[in-house]
Amino acid sequence: MIEKFYYDNKIVRNFAIATIVWGIIGMTVGLLIAFQLFKPAMNMGTQYTTFGRIRPLHTNAVIFAFVGNAIFMAVYYSLQRLLKARMFSDTLSKIHFWGWQLIIVAAAITLPLGLSTSHEYAELEWPIDIAITVIWVVFGINMFGTIIKRREQHMYVAIWFYIATFVTVAVLHIVNSFELPVSAFKSYYLYAGVQDALVQWWYGHNAVAFFLTTPYLGMMYYFLPKMAGRPVYSYKLSILHFWSLIFIYIWAGPHHLLYTSLPSWAQSLGVAFSIMLIAPSWGGMINGLLTLRGAWDKVREDATLKFMVVGLTAYGMATFEGPMLSLKQINAIAHFTDWIVAHVHVGALGWNGFLTFGILYWLIPRIYRTTLYSKKLAAFHFWIGTLGIIFYAVPLYFAGFTQGLMWKEFTEEGMLKYPNFLETVIQIIPMYIFRAIGGTLYLAGVLVMTYNLVKTVRAGSLVADEAAEAPALDVSYQPAGTDRKLHRRLERRPMAFMVLALIVILIGGMIEMMPTFTIKSNIPTISSVKPYSALELQGRDLYIREGCVNCHTQMVRPFRSETERYGEYSKAGEFVYDHPFLWGSKRTGPDLAREGGKYSNAWHFNHLLDPQTMSPGSIMPPYEWLISQKLDTTTTAAKIRAMRTLGVPYELGYENQANRDLENQAKNIAEDLGKNNVKVRSDREIIAIIAYLQRLGTDIKAK
Repeated sequence: MIEKFYYDNKIVRNFAIATIVWGIIGMTVGLLIAFQLFKPAMNMGTQYTTFGRIRPLHTNAVIFAFVGNAIFMAVYYSLQRLLKARMFSDTLSKIHFWGWQLIIVAAAITLPLGLSTSHEYAELEWPIDIAITVIWVVFGINMFGTIIKRREQHMYVAIWFYIATFVTVAVLHIVNSFELPVSAFKSYYLYAGVQDALVQWWYGHNAVAFFLTTPYLGMMYYFLPKMAGRPVYSYKLSILHFWSLIFIYIWAGPHHLLYTSLPSWAQSLGVAFSIMLIAPSWGGMINGLLTLRGAWDKVREDATLKFMVVGLTAYGMATFEGPMLSLKQINAIAHFTDWIVAHVHVGALGWNGFLTFGILYWLIPRIYRTTLYSKKLAAFHFWIGTLGIIFYAVPLYFAGFTQGLMWKEFTEEGMLKYPNFLETVIQIIPMYIFRAIGGTLYLAGVLVMTYNLVKTVRAGSLVADEAAEAPALDVSYQPAGTDRKLHRRLERRPMAFMVLALIVILIGGMIEMMPTFTIKSNIPTISSVKPYSALELQGRDLYIREGCVNCHTQMVRPFRSETERYGEYSKAGEFVYDHPFLWGSKRTGPDLAREGGKYSNAWHFNHLLDPQTMSPGSIMPPYEWLISQKLDTTTTAAKIRAMRTLGVPYELGYENQANRDLENQAKNIAEDLGKNNVKVRSDREIIAIIAYLQRLGTDIKAK
């Protein structure tokens, strides 16, 4: 029996608008911080727009606002048509849309205020994490409800990737968000040190895998054949691509922690699976590009397909470079440098950005029943966007090579050739300028696209409820022949498919993390390592608030070049009381793991007040507000109690005298500053930051 129904295009339109708006905002913030890297004054003299605070705003806006809304736009459009069914619930669709936008607004407010957990790509505090969980469940119910009421027997390959995305992101978010709340907008992670680092980069790498990759592969499998008017090149390759990708990807997270204090077996595991990851990743790229066989004339004429081709090529480049960077010999040079930033942005700007633009150009005219306003403007966007990627990435590759090699170079006498970290920073300033030019070109292309699509929308009219018809699903139908194969049967059972995908992704995560969490000898303790004092703990939280971890690492790797520059290499036992870990992933400034006692209190004060006076050529912004703002000590007792709950050995009842100890230590630092003609009150935030910096590495530092 033929049934008539209507596709919901209004929700698709809403997510499309959000994609464009948040894309412009997120990229503008990214451009602002790119300018700050060679002109720190671009923070406009306010604490709320410094690099450390708005860099997480940029990453969250681009990943979860721009890319996230694009995923939902594409899923809501393609899912209805692949399943021949309207979304399960219009109400859930609206809750999903507005809930997601409110989460983004909350992030845009809290991150500049310094309310951050410091976990990369997961900086949002615990109330927002709970909101994300709720809205993700709403999305899942709506998606699986639609799958269950479908009129198509089999689930097409794009839906496989949507299912894997849903279940894996849910697991990643929940496991990485185990936090103990201290107040309404402050929490500490349950994990500490090495364990926290492993969980974070298991999450961080797989957030890239299952938020920036698998849903976009699903989008590619639906939209590319539609644009080209050709079927997917190989169904068998799709099956192999999907299952091998989701199984292998989940293991690769430790390659972000090579040469750190992570147990070496976990590092080696990450390297091995990273190398294997090339095969399924390129399987997807090849399947996409070969879908265009015989359609290259169309590609030359259609800017929409040009975006898809370059997007797939960027995906192939990024997924080759990722495993290459996981090789220890290459990682030893590349890690902590701008090479990694270039690598990430080839994927983000090329793969995610260009696929999104291509889909928007194809989708918007269809739901508005019109034609694209200007193909010439779309072609202009393609070329200026491509130039933007080149001007962004190539200078950063040179910057990364320059940093990595200068950090490691020795003279013939066996001395570091560039002992002053600032020498490398000054050397790469021109590359940062070119990077900003590339970002400007890319953003200009997005603005051109926005104008083009607005004109397109005005020329048409939204088909909010698009009429469709299809026969009802006959659940008793049993196809014969090749359809009896295992995978074809699995494609008719969405819940079984979801459970199997969940099992596949859980295997790697459990095997990686269980030994580190259950075998105590993997994280040996060091008797000289003690908990932070109350003042140092407050200072550490201010360090997190200001986003210092975005520019400074706290991990001396076991290379002679690093031990000569910074001191003894880092041990796992140093970080057992660090909730969260602060190893960092980028050295825009020097490593701080052995900072304690290296400089006087007065040096740190003047460096925070005006970095240029102590380090001429520094691109670090001044932090004047730390001198004027009073340290909030009302939270000290709650923080001590929370840390004790997490296993930090503060004596029972210590919270009652913690502020007295804090005040005494603060007065000692203020008095020492006074002896050096620096007058500052002992209850200021800068005193706490200095206390924390002076503590770093002193527990095991050689006398």
